[in-house]
Amino acid sequence: MSSPETQHQRFAKMTFASVYPLYLAKVERKGRSRDELHQVIGWLTGYNDQLLQLLIAENATFETFFSQAVLHPNASLITGVICGYRIEEIEDSLLKQVRYPDKLVDELAKGRKIDKILRKA
Repeated sequence: MSSPETQHQRFAKMTFASVYPLYLAKVERKGRSRDELHQVIGWLTGYNDQLLQLLIAENATFETFFSQAVLHPNASLITGVICGYRIEEIEDSLLKQVRYPDKLVDELAKGRKIDKILRKA
């Protein structure tokens, strides 16, 4: 397993545009829509569709993507295991932020209701 610093560097340089089509394909394969995907990403980051498309077109790295985002105050309520990592135990803030949309997309694809995904109190 790679060190946390190596993982940080890898994710910092990875572009959101390279992962977005995978998110979209996963949710559409499970009968969910692009609009629902954008709704959960927008909830997490504060990005509207226009800004999200701009960041994709600019090939923004995850580091840039999350440095410009205003994370939802309830983002810390996103917990559980994704890609073998328990989100709430990840210490590196960028790695934790990268795992947030992974978890939200996974929940969306599994048919969870939007209100539950958005951690509405």
